[in-house]
Amino acid sequence: MGAIVINSSSNKNLKLLTELAKQLGETVDKLTPAQAEDLQLGMMMKKERTGKEVSRATIFKQLDA
Repeated sequence: MGAIVINSSSNKNLKLLTELAKQLGETVDKLTPAQAEDLQLGMMMKKERTGKEVSRATIFKQLDA
């Protein structure tokens, strides 16, 4: 099973793509803005993963900055 995410500011384009997917026999799920944000964050975290451990103090120090 595979999936794609398409971001568009055009409702017309999204409707067209949704109709095409359905005609091809695929299912379409619309993400809420919060779900899309969570997905983006997860993708960014995966991309930036270094495998190194960082202390809790270091993390909170950066968050306070």
